[in-house]
Amino acid sequence: MTIKEATRGYGGAGGALGEDAIRQHTGQTAERGLDAGALPPCDTPAATVAAGRAAQELGLRRAEFELAVHLGLITVGSGPGGGRPRVHEKEIARLREQPGFPDDLAERVRTVGTAEGADLLGIAPARFTRLARAGCVSPVTFYLNRYRAVVWLYLADELAALALREPELLAGRTPLGMRSMLEAGADWRARNWRSQRIDRLLCRTDDAWARAAVQASALDAVQLAEVVEDPYERGYLVRVRPEPVFGRPASTAAREAMGELLLADDPDELLWRRVNLTLELDRAREDRPAPRPGDGARPRTTPVRVRSRAEAEAEAEAEAQTKAQAPVRVVAPPPAPARATAQTPTPTPPPGPARAVVTRRPCGRGLLARLGWRGRGAG
Repeated sequence: MTIKEATRGYGGAGGALGEDAIRQHTGQTAERGLDAGALPPCDTPAATVAAGRAAQELGLRRAEFELAVHLGLITVGSGPGGGRPRVHEKEIARLREQPGFPDDLAERVRTVGTAEGADLLGIAPARFTRLARAGCVSPVTFYLNRYRAVVWLYLADELAALALREPELLAGRTPLGMRSMLEAGADWRARNWRSQRIDRLLCRTDDAWARAAVQASALDAVQLAEVVEDPYERGYLVRVRPEPVFGRPASTAAREAMGELLLADDPDELLWRRVNLTLELDRAREDRPAPRPGDGARPRTTPVRVRSRAEAEAEAEAEAQTKAQAPVRVVAPPPAPARATAQTPTPTPPPGPARAVVTRRPCGRGLLARLGWRGRGAG
């Protein structure tokens, strides 16, 4: 398929992007969102089918089916008591009833590499790579070749939309700003892939701690410890972190590569993730505290009531009167026992009410101080 054939479905005779095509390109629809949330657990297994069976009925390969779920085109649910993802038969029927099935669905999840993408746009592969490094197009997934090098894949729909949206990038000289970025070694492919992945995972959950865990997934252990000082909170973030519907790659090499790609490495991106994690943590702590060892067996403690100054003085005065009425035991001062008089010494009045020292966290601590961020020029 050439770029003219690909763009015909977008622009029609007029060559302009329609509203439906824009929503299809961005993956943002009012009904479905960016990613596949999970349907409620399927209590009746007869109403659902396994993911492999659903892919066959929809005319998709397994990788295409998983990508469709990742993009939010297909909604999946879990079996009774959890387990492998399953698809409702109503969801399959809905997709099969859409106009243009199955070609339109397969085209929406069609991915291309650098060579095929360059051919689709009618440009050289080197120019396509520069556009991808500059962030003009974002990879949607990747795989490892036989040399264990990361090969990025892009949605064909997104490339067609780029050709219609910014045709000047496909011919002529590269813009000065983009050329400066590329000469400085900029490469936004992994960063854009991370950003899209995090956004889709955030759309799948409303839990405050799970959302914070998604933001924390882009930070390594050292960065995370600087933002989240409590080890119990860090452990809880790991436990509640949402995972993709079909989990991580099966091969060890792919898991290692994905683990490296998940971590932010640019100073600007690190600061951005730290800020987002701090904001999400504030919401999570307001919602509920992170569990600690023994919370299940330990009774819930009531908050300590802070007494006013008047109440403290009244209690101290009552205690002083009680001590004054009690019999006083006279003890002679040890330095000068010979000069003691026969009169009973007047008891020393009790000290005034002691004021409790309340330690407060500094209210003026800025956001960057809470992030533990030193900045680029710090030593």
